[in-house]
Amino acid sequence: IINNYVEGTQAGARDKASLSGLHFGDNKRKVDYVLAYHYRRSLARHAPGLASPEPRHGSASVALVSNGGTGKGRAEPQQQEDDGQHALWEWPGLPGLAVVELSPLDALEEEKRLQREEYERNLLEAGLEIERDPENKSQGLSFVRIHAPWQVLSREAELLKIKMPTKKMYEITEEKGILKTLNEIWCKLTEPLQPQVPQQENTKMKTLSYPFSREKIYLYNIKDKDTFFDNATRSRIVREILKRTSTKARNSMGIGTLIANNVYDAAYPLHDGEYEGQNDDMNERKLLYQEWARYGVFYKFQPIDLIRKYFGEKIGLYFAWLGLYTEFLIPSSVVGIIVFLYGCITIESDIPSKEMCDQRNAFTMCPLCDKFCDYWNLSSACATARASHLFDNPATVFFSIFMALWATMFLEQWKRLQMRLSYFWDLTGLEEEEEHPRPEYENKLLQKKLKNKNITTENSNETEKEKLTWSDRMPGYAANFGLILFMVMLTFSAVFGVIVYRIITAAALSFSTNETTRSNVRVTVTATAVIINLVVVLILDEIYGAVAKWLTEIEIPKTEKTFEERLILKAFLLKFVNSYASIFYVAFFKGRFVGRPGRYVYVFEGYRMEECAPGGCLMELCIQLSIIMLGKQLIQNNLFEIGIPKLKKLFRKLKDERTEVKEMDTNQSKDPQQWDLDYILEPFTGLTPEYMEMIIQFGFVTLFVASFPLAPVFALLNNIIEVRLDAKKFVTELRRPDTVREKDIGIWYNILSGIGKLSVIINAFVIAVTSDFIPRLMYQYAYSQNGTMHGFINHTLSYFNVSQLKAGTQPENSLFAQEVSFCRFKDYREPPWSPHQYEFSKQYWAVLSARLAFVILFQNLVMFLSVLVDWIIPDIPKDISEQIKKEKAMLVDFFLKEEHEKLKLIESFIARDKRKRRSGTKSKRTRAASFSQCHHSPKGSFTSFSSQHTVV
Repeated sequence: IINNYVEGTQAGARDKASLSGLHFGDNKRKVDYVLAYHYRRSLARHAPGLASPEPRHGSASVALVSNGGTGKGRAEPQQQEDDGQHALWEWPGLPGLAVVELSPLDALEEEKRLQREEYERNLLEAGLEIERDPENKSQGLSFVRIHAPWQVLSREAELLKIKMPTKKMYEITEEKGILKTLNEIWCKLTEPLQPQVPQQENTKMKTLSYPFSREKIYLYNIKDKDTFFDNATRSRIVREILKRTSTKARNSMGIGTLIANNVYDAAYPLHDGEYEGQNDDMNERKLLYQEWARYGVFYKFQPIDLIRKYFGEKIGLYFAWLGLYTEFLIPSSVVGIIVFLYGCITIESDIPSKEMCDQRNAFTMCPLCDKFCDYWNLSSACATARASHLFDNPATVFFSIFMALWATMFLEQWKRLQMRLSYFWDLTGLEEEEEHPRPEYENKLLQKKLKNKNITTENSNETEKEKLTWSDRMPGYAANFGLILFMVMLTFSAVFGVIVYRIITAAALSFSTNETTRSNVRVTVTATAVIINLVVVLILDEIYGAVAKWLTEIEIPKTEKTFEERLILKAFLLKFVNSYASIFYVAFFKGRFVGRPGRYVYVFEGYRMEECAPGGCLMELCIQLSIIMLGKQLIQNNLFEIGIPKLKKLFRKLKDERTEVKEMDTNQSKDPQQWDLDYILEPFTGLTPEYMEMIIQFGFVTLFVASFPLAPVFALLNNIIEVRLDAKKFVTELRRPDTVREKDIGIWYNILSGIGKLSVIINAFVIAVTSDFIPRLMYQYAYSQNGTMHGFINHTLSYFNVSQLKAGTQPENSLFAQEVSFCRFKDYREPPWSPHQYEFSKQYWAVLSARLAFVILFQNLVMFLSVLVDWIIPDIPKDISEQIKKEKAMLVDFFLKEEHEKLKLIESFIARDKRKRRSGTKSKRTRAASFSQCHHSPKGSFTSFSSQHTVV
């Protein structure tokens, strides 16, 4: 262990020569990983009646602390300062045993220090090299820097089966014919959009890769051992060693347990230097910032290969997926705008809305509330009817089919892109790596062992044999089921609360004496209710994220992958219900349980259930969807994502400044090193929040797109910002994540596929049930006398005899101009003069049958087309599948050729050796001369043989 910094004048030399704080003090060895911890020097107390003895200079002494624990001291001698606060004395009868009386806090700090020492000693035994900061304050922050030498890197790369480039390169087969021409034209057109990052010299050539093997080291293109493994691979290897290195104290298994027990504060790889500054040194981080992580380059493509190289395959795949999703939103946005413009253009020629706006028709409608509401003319709802046509027109049916096929096309294209990236990133044939157990799982297992008492602590392998059973996890599963059910019911309660708010507010505003207030009741109630809904959704979203994490933790999953998958499922379920519950209510339930005049459905004994607007519920569904979608994107996805990390960074900085005592540190360099700068950054907590917000947005774009064709446009605008926002966060605000090799996006693909299939069913019901598409179709082809839409409004309104209104519900002081005998309401019911008055009419059952038939037809048609698209488009591009086969064949040939050349070389050495021996037996007299020639002429000599063998 090298205890740096170097004192005196050498320290200044180190600062000047240090390559941005990325190397050890010798300026040769790279810092591959950093461990950070807070220390506090123990202030022991005098034992009663004993004076402070002289400082002891021993080695490997055992310290007995007052809490009864024992532990080995430092390997180097420790000098105790006699400052009136330290007490050290001989234990009677046991020479060399020192007793120190420590406070509980000091005892805990001492235990942590011993664990750190043991852990770092085990890291040294594993072959790693360590550099530590001196602890020259009473308390403060200290860093341990780790370097992996070549022997460790090569050993671990072989164990982890990391694919590395060999000497062999081969030509990639290019597309021919018209596809090649189109590709060349596309490349020329998009040249200004390409990021200015270093590309491979010859893009038509690919290096053959093979899992690293020390036995076959001659296969690999090793120009420099220090740069053969890039920084991301080096940090990944060190992380694996840190994970599996254990300590005996508290049975800690790896760095995860030590961080959980606050022995270390953090463990992270370093960024490649500053991302901005005056210096001209270009590094990958600065390049990513300039060409990717700035809003000024929003129009450029993402440098996916550089992202993958710097952050690893898992994060590279996320940004590749986000980029493809954003690109796919462009055609859907164009079609959505065309559908919206079609509604705008045809609004003047829409006969039903014209009839509704025509005041000559004089449809006298029944009161909207009891007693205080008057009769009203349907023409007063003209604006709502005209606005509804913008989204409720025949083009929306086409758009729903288009979006269902769009979702299928997107998923198919992603599978192809994923396969292409797997080929170029050497992920084909990637095996599942054995994951280390999580610290929480190990702690629970240890508690189980101690509880059983039949397992001795001497058996160190018992932890591996024993595992948590279903019965151990039963309390966690029960808590999960109960709490998830409670959270879902809480969401429904929030939706019901907003419904009650609508009903009561509408009734209260109807009592108003102000004419303007009464005329704008519906607009006021809808707008305020949606805003309340948005606030509730945002608050519950944050709560559900924390609850989902806690529920997953009490399940005690064994590995990080299992933990992540279970967390994703819980968080998605809760956030899905939270985001869409109110929208489902407006789409499928609002206005369905109102009753009819004379027999309304009441809640709280005086308030009628709310009805849809005269133009239908589709307009209100559009308002609800647009405000929740835009509000979530603007507030949650952008403001929260920018503001919260900055606040956390500021809080952590203030906390460190407050807890750290201001002392002069002679060894501390003036400029902060890279590990200091990275420690201030926010730790990386995974990609789940990033994927989650995009998946919820994907639901808004696909599930209810029939009611809001402009959803893809707003999603596209958000994603253009989101890509750069996430990029900036990863490059400038987060510590560098550990590189993880993944060949796909995992469970997220299944969720996307499920949403795509669900969207077909939901859009079918929105068109059939919520919109007026089916009633209009039925009227035009079954009931209209001239095959036009004239008379449609009259056809959809039923009659009611006002004399049959319940006592006390009639309008008081009616200001209606003429005497009202019959009022109209929207429903298909028999008239008062019918023998079966107010029962559902034949038209009602005919329209209901047509609606159900449309749902079945639409669903099966779209599902068939989706399956057809899936079948037509192969999951693996043809050129990639051929290249993979070609690569496998070339790898075998390359092995055989190299082995053959190696064998020939060895045979030639043996033949030379034999010839040398023969010549030695024939000319024994001239041995001295031959020996002299052997040194002067290397050809055919043992010196030559030795040097050539070394090259092999």
